[in-house]
Order: sequence, then C-alpha cells, then structure tokens
Amino acid sequence: MRTRLCDTFGIEFPIFAFSHCRDVVAAVSKAGGLGVLGALAFPSPEALEVELRWIDEHVGGKPYGVDVVMPVSYAGAEQGGLDKATFEQMIPERHRRFIQDTLERYGVPPLPEGESAYESLLAWTHTGARSQVEVALRHPIKLLVNALGTPPRDVVDKVHEHGVLVAALIGTAEHARRQVEAGVDIVVASGNEAGGHTGEIATLVLVPEVVDAVAPTPVLAAGGIGCGRQVAAALALGADGAWTGSIWMASTESDLHPVALAKILKATRTHREARAPAPHRVDRCVGRPRVARDAADAAPVHGDGGGREPHPPVRARRIVGREGAGRHADRRDRRSHQFRASRARDHV
Repeated sequence: MRTRLCDTFGIEFPIFAFSHCRDVVAAVSKAGGLGVLGALAFPSPEALEVELRWIDEHVGGKPYGVDVVMPVSYAGAEQGGLDKATFEQMIPERHRRFIQDTLERYGVPPLPEGESAYESLLAWTHTGARSQVEVALRHPIKLLVNALGTPPRDVVDKVHEHGVLVAALIGTAEHARRQVEAGVDIVVASGNEAGGHTGEIATLVLVPEVVDAVAPTPVLAAGGIGCGRQVAAALALGADGAWTGSIWMASTESDLHPVALAKILKATRTHREARAPAPHRVDRCVGRPRVARDAADAAPVHGDGGGREPHPPVRARRIVGREGAGRHADRRDRRSHQFRASRARDHV
C-alpha cells in the first residue's frame, strides 16, 4: 500500500483526507495519511489563520494540506468578485421565501443574537481564494488543492516557489490535461460518486482514463472510497492514492452536528434523500455554522437503514491504518456497508 506519493510527502499510506474540521486533518496526518483542510469553511483570512495555527500545534510535525476554491467563471469575475451587498441583491425573492419556509417547516430556530449567518460564498472568488492562499503559505503546508477549475498560473508559480505541490480536482480527462498544462502536480479524478463537486462520469470509468491522459503525472482517485478494498481498487486502476471526504464526517473528531451524524449512520447507500440537487450534497455540511447545519439536519432521511443499528463510534486513525482503508484487503471491510462513527486516525 505504498506509492510514489508516500515518498513525495513522507507519509505511510496514500490516503488523502479532505475535511473542514481541523481535528480530522491533524488526526489523519498523525496516523500516516495526509489531512487537507477545506478553507472554504472559513470565509475570512483571520478565521483560516486560527485553524492553521491550531493544526501546526497539534499535527506533530506531520505533513498536511489546504484546499481552496478558485472557480474558472462566476458572477462578477470581471470585477474581481462581488461584495456582500451585491450578492444579496442577486438573490431572488422566491428563493428567500423558499429558505424561510424550509426553516419554519422543520423547526429550525433563528440564529442566536450576535451570531452571523454562514457567508462562505464570499470566498468562492479569486480574490477570496488568493487571500486564503497567502495565509496558507505562511504555514508549513505540503499541498495546496484547488477545485472548480484551473488555478491561475501566477498562483501555481507562487505556491511552487514555497516548495509546495499543487493538486486540482477534475471530472473529465480533458480537464485533467488542462490542469497539467497549467503546472498542476497532482490530479484528483473525482467520480460522480463523490460527495462534493463532481462531473457525470463514474469513478471506475474516470480514473483509468485520466491516468492514461496525464501520465506520468500522479493521479488520486476520488468518489465512493471508504474502505481498504476500495483503496486497493483505486490503485489497480492506476491511481497513486485515494482522495477521501465523506467518510471523515462520521469520525469522532468531526464537528458534524449530532443530528446530521445520526442520519449519516442510519442511511444506506440506496438513500437518495441524502443528496441535495447537484452539485451540492446535503452531507457536505461539515464545519458550517449552526443555522446552515440545522437546515440540512432537519431534512428527513427515510427508511431505517435496512433494519440495522448504526455502527458505534470509532476513531479516525483506524480508517487510515492497519484496521481500515490502509489494509490492502482487510476481510473485516466486507462488513463495512454503512458509515462508521469512528476516530479519524483509526480509518487511516
């Protein structure tokens, strides 16, 4: 279970863990994988600085990364982004009524006095992402990851000047080629099974196509990977490792709201109710303030998980290492048909 990326980053297992929770990031890196903090959950540079400083103090000198979002196109791109007031003016009244009706229908209480709403969309711009990159490069990160398009060449060059590698998420082989042409070092082939931003191609089909398209550039497989056999399958497809995300939400280090965690543990792979309209999924609510989380948590998950009780909590290091995804083909994984609430380091 060792690939060239293990040597590149000095890690034990080729398992990369995306999370908005700093505890998960630190736990995975300390267990031998590489944790990657989603910066989008922290709309201000100051908030991101707090999280990265905490990781520096708790990761034990192990490598970790940061994920930003620099979309190729978005409203207001020609002006370098839009301010909060302009964004709010663009929200249709019909959508505002829908949000309010949803909150009332599921009994989501108003935000406590003095607590602001979640405003991470302000970071979905080049201006916002560039400030996050500046903050990240002040810390000993080993990897910077970008989603929703090809990062600007000047950003790639600046990151390389700091001795940091650049990765990017893609959904087609064509997009992968563009990333490599822009100087990206690692391509994350994200299949449709992934819990975040994806294309329409399944992981099993996408990964070998991307591997062939960008060879010898390393490729990480993403989408539906949550156990040792699936990691082994990713390597068999030609990937140099696995990019994982949703599985960490059920670790005890995760800051996911308890109601949402209970629904994840109860749901089975056939529960389409766990998915919101593309490209955003309800299960991507890690690290968001209470109102955003409660709105998602209130949505019902139908069924009873096939009559099975939710798995008891486990720590994340077991997922990455010797009892979880790090084992090439652990027979115990044959019983892993649902999310497990576990310690992040146990998954490594």
